[in-house]
Amino acid sequence: MILSKTTAPHYTWGAGCDGWRWCDRPDLSVIREAMPPHTTETRHRHAHARQVFHVLSGVLSMECDGVLHHVGPDQALEIAPGLPHQARNDGDEPLEFLVISAPSTRGDRDDLT
Repeated sequence: MILSKTTAPHYTWGAGCDGWRWCDRPDLSVIREAMPPHTTETRHRHAHARQVFHVLSGVLSMECDGVLHHVGPDQALEIAPGLPHQARNDGDEPLEFLVISAPSTRGDRDDLT
């Protein structure tokens, strides 16, 4: 099945952020996400899932265990299992990226404060 933003399963999260599920299997998750300017997710970690964040447009500010990374278009960042991280859009432009997780992150998220 060919998916698009109009046909893929959609969900919202955070303050106006969106997600579209391209692939949703226990062993693999591929999600396209959009973050409006100046939005952030809750800092968290995954016990089992390894993730790759691939930026499509905008700049992803990703804090990983106290280190801040800026990931631009056509760049990607790998997050190892167990690594505390937080995705942010610190910029004035919308941010869109793919999140590829293996295995899926469903039931594998520990929010940190």
